[in-house]
Parts: sequence; C-alpha cells; structure tokens
Amino acid sequence: MILTDELCDQLCAAAKGKSRELGVDISFSVCDENGLPRVYRRYGQALVLSVTLVPGKAYTAAVTQCKTKDVAAAAAEGASLMAIQTNDPRITLVAGGYPLFVDGRIAGGIGVGGGSEEQDCAIAEYVVSVFESLTNQSR
Repeated sequence: MILTDELCDQLCAAAKGKSRELGVDISFSVCDENGLPRVYRRYGQALVLSVTLVPGKAYTAAVTQCKTKDVAAAAAEGASLMAIQTNDPRITLVAGGYPLFVDGRIAGGIGVGGGSEEQDCAIAEYVVSVFESLTNQSR
C-alpha cells in the first residue's frame, strides 16, 4: 500500500501548513486508488459543506485519474463526459480534487476545500508536490 497511515499524516500536515500560510481554514481528504477513504480532516472553522464535498473531490480525482476541474470541463453540456455525475452521485465537479500517481499509476486522490478555487488548488498542488517528493525519496 502506497498511502500508508504515516504518508497520509504527512500529506495532512502539508495541507494544514499550506492552508495556514494562506490564512484559510480547510477540509482535506485522501482516498486510495479505488476512491475509498483513507483520511479526512477539518481544520479550524472550515465550511460545513466541505464535510461531504472534499471527500467527493478526492474520490472523483482517484476514479477519473484527473483533476476535478478538468472533469468538470469534460462534463459540460456537449463535452465528452457530459452528465457523468448522474451515473455516479459521488462524482464532484468542483475544483480542488487532484489525483496522486506513482510511476504513472494511480495511487489515490486528494481533496481540498474551504478557500477560494485558487486557494484550494494552490494547497492541492503543494500537497501533490510533497507526495511526489516523499514517494520518490523512498526508492
């Protein structure tokens, strides 16, 4: 298993640290490659909506192997994945979900929510960079 408890804790710490740096309370979630939850954390006074939204972002990123922002674009009317969310109600079309890859294979997904789209994506991108650094160091 790539997403060990220890690695998930490190990703949570990275998300929390970056959110503090940006001055925003967030919720953060990690799931495995099948979209099954590994961890969920709500920091400070993060939006109550994020309790359901953020795990959905992580799930969507893992099962589609795409950023949720890209899935949303592909789900628009007339696009290649139009109405994908009607087939799986767990699909979340809100930015802030990012897939995690190791050696080109899906390892899981993360979800960030509570800030603006720009803040959520900045935190998620930072966490992805930490994940990549940590998984490359272990080789």
